[in-house]
Amino acid sequence: MIAVALLAAGAGSRYGSDHKLAAPLGGRAVVAWALDAVRASGLAPVVVVVGREADAVLAAGDVKDGGDELVARNARWESGIASSLVTALRTLVDRAEVDGVVIGLGDQPAVGPEAYRRVGDAYDAGARLAVATYAGVRGNPVLLARDHWDEALGLEGDEGARVLMRRHPVVEVPCDGTGEPTDVDTPHDLAALEARWRSATDST
Repeated sequence: MIAVALLAAGAGSRYGSDHKLAAPLGGRAVVAWALDAVRASGLAPVVVVVGREADAVLAAGDVKDGGDELVARNARWESGIASSLVTALRTLVDRAEVDGVVIGLGDQPAVGPEAYRRVGDAYDAGARLAVATYAGVRGNPVLLARDHWDEALGLEGDEGARVLMRRHPVVEVPCDGTGEPTDVDTPHDLAALEARWRSATDST
């Protein structure tokens, strides 16, 4: 079984005083779009890692803790993304039926469900570390098989699975046409993504 985790705990300090994950995009919160893709991927269980303004993020994404959707609260979210990855893994580590987890980011609302599926399917093809690529460039999501969890649980700071990808062989999974791994880090990023979505809608 391949699980999926959405990391939605960061400070988002470049965005300003408002929380970027709750910011409106196409009439819904940024994190809601990211969660749509995770939920539609067919991977389970779904782990949603929250930290800063956790309750507001959970409400914006309509997240209910229980069943195949699990809330993981990262008390160390200010220390960097590695702490969120570790929080996700600790939530799953005792579930022996989970062979790996596909990691996505809450501030990448344009990553599509097919990207999650493709990266997750790489496990059955033998991959133990895999990453989505777009036009040949590595992005998100990332597959982390249980083989690498012990090492990942020791990560710290503002880098997550990328550290492991520098140490071990990585399978690249083309995800062109499934969406885009655009970060919403600033209000300008959000406005640009909104404009692209509006343009795409107007042209159809």
